[in-house]
Amino acid sequence: MASKREAEWMGRARSEGAVPLVDADTCQTGWACPPAHKFRVRGPDYLSTKVKIPAGGCLLKPIGFDWIKSSSKIADILKHPNSRVRKVIEDEFQTGDKPFVWAFNLQVPSKDHYSAVAYFTTSEPIPKGSLMDQFLKGDDGFRNSRLKLIANIVKGPWIVRKAVGEQAICIIGRALSCNYRISDSYLEVDVDIGSSMVASAIVHLAFGYITTLTVDLAFLIESQTESELPEQLLGAVRFSNLDPAVARPAESSSDRSPGILQSSLPTRLWKSLGQGFSHILHPGAQDGSRSGSPQANGTGENKVDSVEEINE
Repeated sequence: MASKREAEWMGRARSEGAVPLVDADTCQTGWACPPAHKFRVRGPDYLSTKVKIPAGGCLLKPIGFDWIKSSSKIADILKHPNSRVRKVIEDEFQTGDKPFVWAFNLQVPSKDHYSAVAYFTTSEPIPKGSLMDQFLKGDDGFRNSRLKLIANIVKGPWIVRKAVGEQAICIIGRALSCNYRISDSYLEVDVDIGSSMVASAIVHLAFGYITTLTVDLAFLIESQTESELPEQLLGAVRFSNLDPAVARPAESSSDRSPGILQSSLPTRLWKSLGQGFSHILHPGAQDGSRSGSPQANGTGENKVDSVEEINE
């Protein structure tokens, strides 16, 4: 049971963002914590049976969701002194041990740079040798090979649900460029969706319907050996009916991305949309052996081991 202090600081972190915390069952215009069983993960016998099971719960507690925008790509959020979650923790924990925060920053490519950021924490010590411990102490190669995203479109138009699929599963570091920011008090993963032309095309499509979408996202570390099974979710978040107009302005990051990406991506992207969506919605129309197309990995999961431009 959460202590009074824990309940107070988590309550602040959850409620002070631009997007309100709402009930998961209704989740109208806000963010919520979706039921873990909505996500299917590798079961205890997955390596031999390929059977997946509903997730049993989350290892981390949700402490907030941010919907922010800037003139440049938003990164290294928790390092910035004006980070609202950082300020809550510094206000509440001026002495003693601070809670460790896990932040997943999905950088959305568009004319204005948006970020959807989910924050989690745990009050329990991370077991030594566990996947969480290995993830924190390992190198970027290990993290890129293990960090997994599961995305479900709970509500939305047919074209978006068709593009994403019933349950989209991706090893993030294989499909997208990720930067891992680690300190004594947090781990932040900055995920550059614009680094993949396929992902960019899907997000640009979805962005046109974002005020009508309800999306569930879960983050986990993939289990690849029998001793690591069954898989467990790190954390999950649901957002519904996000409005670009309510995104809170963010301070420009000192870690800016090259201007080439910011200036050239929209033109290249729109030129490739027609061909890209044709490839996504009708994969049989093109050569499925291309490394830039989603490949079945023999486990019932779609992954992208490398990314090519759609219009190459």
